[in-house]
Order: sequence, then structure tokens, then C-alpha cells
Amino acid sequence: MSRMAGEIYIGVGGWTYAPWRDSFYPAGLPHKRELEYASRKLTSIEINATYYRTQSAASFAKWRDETPEHFIFSVKAPRFAVMLKTATEAGESIERFFNSGVMELSDKLGPILWQFLPTKTFDVEFFDGFLSQLPKDIGGRTLMHAIEARHDSFKTAEFVALARRHGVAIVIAGDSKYPLVADLTAPFVYARFMGTRPDAPLGCDDKALARWASYARQWAEGSAPAELPYLTQHKPKKTPREVFLYVISGAKERNPSAAMALIERTSN
Repeated sequence: MSRMAGEIYIGVGGWTYAPWRDSFYPAGLPHKRELEYASRKLTSIEINATYYRTQSAASFAKWRDETPEHFIFSVKAPRFAVMLKTATEAGESIERFFNSGVMELSDKLGPILWQFLPTKTFDVEFFDGFLSQLPKDIGGRTLMHAIEARHDSFKTAEFVALARRHGVAIVIAGDSKYPLVADLTAPFVYARFMGTRPDAPLGCDDKALARWASYARQWAEGSAPAELPYLTQHKPKKTPREVFLYVISGAKERNPSAAMALIERTSN
């Protein structure tokens, strides 16, 4: 499977959520076929089970084989790796994660998401060491890493410069309580839209859908949306980027509908 810069992948977090059996999955669909179904309505899914426990190589291979050719997974890295106090300890956990079988996703492996707790503050020495531990490639396959920082201390140009130097994307946390840093620091964009509402059939109104679809198209074309907040004056080279946009949290029961609406709005 070949992938190209400028592609937009849109999805949700996980595929096992009981309310989706009433609003997203067809009645009577066996639980074991939920990924098969979801992967044909969405273009990507963020695997979040990996955050809580180690998954087997067999599971990764099964997920790979159940999804269409051009489907892409992002993978949420284990919480243990981001909760350790030193970069050296984190490095050992990072190595165990990549040895667990995640590479069985093969061509369907997209970005790895490293999500830090809201209590984790920015420390340049720790994060320089942590980002240095992230492998650039394994077995000839280039890896993409995205870091989600949830404390206001990360709203600094020093953090942006550090991420850019390591080629790691800063997660763009949309419509959420977490810091929104839109500076582009990697050859791809990783955004998580968390603003869906239960009273909106598509998760949000047309204005919000149009806004996020516009952002996705601009990122894919290599632009940086002017209305988003930036911490540096750096103007990245305008070159097409892969875009990974996930509808996460908010009114979770509405997220598949919102994701499908965004796919429709970005495919025209």
C-alpha cells in the first residue's frame, strides 16, 4: 500500500463502545465484526487499548487483516512510558512497547501518540531526553510520533522548537480544555477534536464541521490556518502533509457521525 503526502485520515478513538451499537453499528452486528464495519465507514482509528495494557502481536495482525487496504491506525502509546520520572526509564518502556508486536500493523501503522497527563509540566531536559528515545525507524519502516501535552507550561516557544528539532508533531487539541498549540513541527499533522455535543445529530453544527474540514484541507495542502494560535513566528515550508484528525471525547456517542461528516466534507 502506498501513502502520499496530502492525504487526510479521519476517525475516532477505538471501536468498542456500547452506545455505538444503537447509533452507529447495524442492529445485530456481532461484536467481533465492529472493527471490520467501522473501518469501512472511517479512514482511520486511534487504537487506545494500547494505552492501558500490552497488546499481543497476534492482535495487531488481526486488526491489520480486518481492515481495508488504505485504512490507517494511529496507536496510543502505553501510559507507563509517559508516567516515568526519567528519560532513561521511559526509554526502556518505549523499547518494550515496540517489541510487543505493534509493527505487525505493517503498512497500516500511522502515528504513535504519546499522551502526557495534565499534571506533567514542561521540563526541557526531560523532554529532550524523552524525544531522543523515540525510534526514527524500525526494520526500515519510518515511524511518526506525536506528543500531546496537557499542561499550560507547554505553551512556550521552547517546546515548539524542541518538537521541531526532533521531527515530532505536537497534537492540536481542538475545542477542549487543554492547551491549543497549532505550530507545525513534523511532516504530518495530528489533531484531536474534542468538542462534540449530545444535542447535535452530527456531533456539532455545520459551522464547526466546516471549520475543521477547512483546517484539514489547509494542513494537507501544506498551509497553517491563520486563525489558529501559534507560539512561534516560524513559517514551515509549504509542502503537502498527511493529516490525522480524530473526533475524541466530547459526546462520544456522536463521534462516528461527526467523523463521517468530516470525511464527506474533505473528500469533495
